[in-house]
Amino acid sequence: MEGDSGWELRLGDCLGHLEGMAAGSVRLAYLDPPFATGRRQRLGTRDRATTYEFADVWESPRAYEEFLRARLVQVRRVLDDAGSVFLHCGRDAGHVARGLLDEVFGARRFRSEIVWHYRRWSSGARGLLPAHQTIHYYTKTDDFVFNPIWEPYSPATNVDRLLQRRRRDESAKAVYDRDEQGRPIPAGVKRGVPLGDVWDIPYLNPKARERTGYPTQKPLALLERIIALASRPGDVVLDPFCGSGSALVAAVSLGRRAIGIDASEAAVALSRSRLERPVRSESRLLRRGRESYREADPESLGLLAGLDVVPVHRNSGVDALVKSGDAGLPVAVRVQRPGERLAEAAAKLRRAGTAMQASRLFLVVREPAEGVVDLEGVELIESPAAAIARGL
Repeated sequence: MEGDSGWELRLGDCLGHLEGMAAGSVRLAYLDPPFATGRRQRLGTRDRATTYEFADVWESPRAYEEFLRARLVQVRRVLDDAGSVFLHCGRDAGHVARGLLDEVFGARRFRSEIVWHYRRWSSGARGLLPAHQTIHYYTKTDDFVFNPIWEPYSPATNVDRLLQRRRRDESAKAVYDRDEQGRPIPAGVKRGVPLGDVWDIPYLNPKARERTGYPTQKPLALLERIIALASRPGDVVLDPFCGSGSALVAAVSLGRRAIGIDASEAAVALSRSRLERPVRSESRLLRRGRESYREADPESLGLLAGLDVVPVHRNSGVDALVKSGDAGLPVAVRVQRPGERLAEAAAKLRRAGTAMQASRLFLVVREPAEGVVDLEGVELIESPAAAIARGL
């Protein structure tokens, strides 16, 4: 390993390097090969000082298939008997990758088709917005390393029922077990729900600290989950198309040893710099869940029932936008909060609406104003409660 640091980088076509590796020397292989997109992948760093690119153009589908097959054969050879392979693929050649994995590893060694799901920016293209990539998971044998990962129960789960032990009655029906006094018998501590095959992990946004500008960079959180699942501390993790080095950084951070190979000198240099100075983005979405972003006030939104609106989260000045809009421009709505002065509510709406270039601003009034209020550009709508109170 390079400088006894727990990682090693090799420059060149991975096929030659794989052929020179000892059989059974790797516990986990993660492959993020070219996706056969037919395009030259190109992206630069935020400061525009460096541009990374590689050609993903092939003479024919057969040429791509032969390229991938030769390397998968060698990956299988270098895996030990408890080893696993995770092959990351896009929609252009996913069917080719799956067929080759069945051929090289055997269809019965297929374990999971992992769907990496994420939210991205909208697209003007006609069709469904691409919002996932696929990772095929195979093992070399049926005796493989697997470390279960548990997730919290769904809020809809009756956890109290899960804590009660069950048994089969004389009709083989599952019933809750009870002691001699008729009291439920505890089932012991529950660990949660086993990890499924759809992973909601954020795509790296342009401002993420770990983002390098490499066109196919994957988030460390994704690679850490794969490595935690199928390897143990001290195991060797191999990435034959290491690119920006995310798999290597994730492996080393989890106490594994890592070998990365890439044909691009720039990619190898980037991987080395990341391994020497690792940086990781913290994701609030992963830490607290997607629901943590839902900050719109539910009571205020309740007053807009019947109006076709889009709730606005993480903005204290606007509660919702009217979907129909006004000639394509946003129409912003805000509901006055209990105890909030009308002038303060109008000022917040005006600032937020101006920033989003709203054509009209509607403020739902809950409490009457005292004195003269500057409502320039803000249209007032009385809430039912305010209208009734004024009429009494």
